[in-house]
Amino acid sequence: MPKIKFHKYQATGNDFIMIDNREGIFPSKNIDLVKKLCDRKFGIGSDGLILIEPSDESDFTMVFYNPDGSKSLCGNGSRCAVNYCKALDIIDQETTFMAFDGIHHASIEGEIVNLDMHSVQNVTHMADGMFLDTGSPHYTQFVSKIDNFKVVEEGRKIRYGGLFHKEGVNVNFIQIKNENEIYVKTYERGVENETLSCGTGVTASALAASFKGVGNEVDIITLGGKLKVTYSKKEDDVFDNIVLSGPAKKVFEGEVEI
Repeated sequence: MPKIKFHKYQATGNDFIMIDNREGIFPSKNIDLVKKLCDRKFGIGSDGLILIEPSDESDFTMVFYNPDGSKSLCGNGSRCAVNYCKALDIIDQETTFMAFDGIHHASIEGEIVNLDMHSVQNVTHMADGMFLDTGSPHYTQFVSKIDNFKVVEEGRKIRYGGLFHKEGVNVNFIQIKNENEIYVKTYERGVENETLSCGTGVTASALAASFKGVGNEVDIITLGGKLKVTYSKKEDDVFDNIVLSGPAKKVFEGEVEI
């Protein structure tokens, strides 16, 4: 059977399979293969699979798959992709690249990758939380004590129930620590479980926390480590100049039969 080389990267515990697909070696339409490689028992195991492909408009294209084969923007995956492309000598310290929701800019400072996110507007205020789209759809809910909170159980109720039962949604539970720091736990759609971190999720959570008095330079605690989100807030719930920052590191590399 043919073999393909891969690299494994993680960003605050959110882990990804990275494949250089500039020569079209990966059968990207084979969703069953994506699911198999992401499986932690029968494959490599990851929170997603990322293909690096050519782009006519930017330095590269990042194609991100969730473990169930669906596509979306992935904030932590994007930051891993940037460091991976630097290792491939595709980029240096700054880059623009194409992702699921369009062009993004990013920069590298040591092991920290700063990712420019798209503007966010039309925040939906709901009875128990807020809905925001940060490149991937997110529901945010504030809780008083997050340490022993049943993230999977409560996350699944929201992800599969009510307004979100058709398309599903990522669910973030937020505890405010102080005016500049929040603690976030996320149930990820596509992974269908709690993850150690979610980039688009902590971004949505930081923006949601602005309505609770948290400032626009937010330190975020996750199970996998710390991230930072900065932004500008305009009238009518419009956010721009959004930047997600945090570490992105290589874990190992290898070959796998496909």
